[in-house]
Amino acid sequence: WHDGEPFTSEDVEFTFKKIIDPEVPTPYSGDFKKVKTFEVLDKHTIKITYEEAFVPALSSWSMKIMPKHLLFGKDLLTCDFSRDPVGTGPYVFKKWKESSRIDLFANKQYFEHRPYVDRYIFRVIPDNGAMFVEMLVGNIDQGSLSPLQYTKLTDTSSFEKKFNKYSLPSFGYTYMGYNLNNPLFKDKQIRIALNYAVDKNEIIKGVLLGKGEVCTGPFIKNTLAYNDNVIPMEYDPEKAKEMLLKAGWEDIDNNGWVEKNGKIFEFTILTNQGNFERSKTAQIIQRRLKTIGVKVNIRNVEWAVLINEFINKKRFDAVLLGWNLSPEPDCWDIWHSTKTKPGEFNFISYENLKVDELLVEGRKTFDMKKREQIYNDIHELIYNDQPYMFLYVPDTLIALSKRFENVSVSPAGLEHNFIDWYVSTEKQKYTMVQ
Repeated sequence: WHDGEPFTSEDVEFTFKKIIDPEVPTPYSGDFKKVKTFEVLDKHTIKITYEEAFVPALSSWSMKIMPKHLLFGKDLLTCDFSRDPVGTGPYVFKKWKESSRIDLFANKQYFEHRPYVDRYIFRVIPDNGAMFVEMLVGNIDQGSLSPLQYTKLTDTSSFEKKFNKYSLPSFGYTYMGYNLNNPLFKDKQIRIALNYAVDKNEIIKGVLLGKGEVCTGPFIKNTLAYNDNVIPMEYDPEKAKEMLLKAGWEDIDNNGWVEKNGKIFEFTILTNQGNFERSKTAQIIQRRLKTIGVKVNIRNVEWAVLINEFINKKRFDAVLLGWNLSPEPDCWDIWHSTKTKPGEFNFISYENLKVDELLVEGRKTFDMKKREQIYNDIHELIYNDQPYMFLYVPDTLIALSKRFENVSVSPAGLEHNFIDWYVSTEKQKYTMVQ
């Protein structure tokens, strides 16, 4: 550990026991409750036996390990570890100035090798525009770019002299998820109608400036699980109107809003504060649904409040969020009908017994062709159910100072070898202060 204590099997055992502890709320416990026995064989060896075949087992054990010597006997929900963490990685936590910055120093004892960059400072800048200005004046070496910044605002000789730009395939997608306990969204035909009414290409062109593609479900292209035969529903507002009318939603008094049993079709989209792309996407959805007589309100909420007060308590109509995915296609935690408790990932309360069966089958099928077919079927079933309005897969847009050398792009992303990055002596501009 960074504090000099040895990292041992007891730390792994401690972490495992905390993950399956019912008093510790976590969406990840399901994978580890399948463990039949956990044995500590020696200081650096553990033996795990499962009740049955479990294909995602190895990937599940890539989770972060907690230091037993610092957390044993403490309440993980209230202790200050998250404010003063101790890990085993290439950088050591030194300082956190709330709402300002986090300082990390190179771990000289890191097992691969000492990182060549001595110090990382993570600036906390919630506003993307302010961050971009800081980048232009040389106060930031690396940062995310908005589509507008990437395509237009960085097309200058001064920026190109200082920075390299990267556009990488994203391993995630953006969606609008419905609270399926809300009577408005229980009927699948209603959700399909709403999907027909929103032009996803308009969002990609207008919000992402072309830096993304239409999403057709819970998996990403060029992965085992992705089903190429799932075709996105076309933009067809007239069809949407027909489906709403068939379901009993009609603009009876010609006020522009469809109604049923005396109530207009109205709901609120919640999304996280400070995310320009999601806010603009919500506005396009609002405008498009207005053309079919559905009234949409938009509310931007601070992230912690959004999660704790609305999502975990299921106090929402619809949320506009995104998922970052793993190469492992198992998506039990997001889509299985048992994962709907507070703090778990199926917060929309999706339930499809066939999807449940396939998720179980996918977790114990080692034959890759059979497993591919299982997740292809899951892809199709979920898209047809439309529990989310699947919107887009955005490109990841990054700017990185040209001072850094030995940077390479791979399927694992830009930072896969970041401990090998370095800045030659003549380009260094900071003095290391412990």
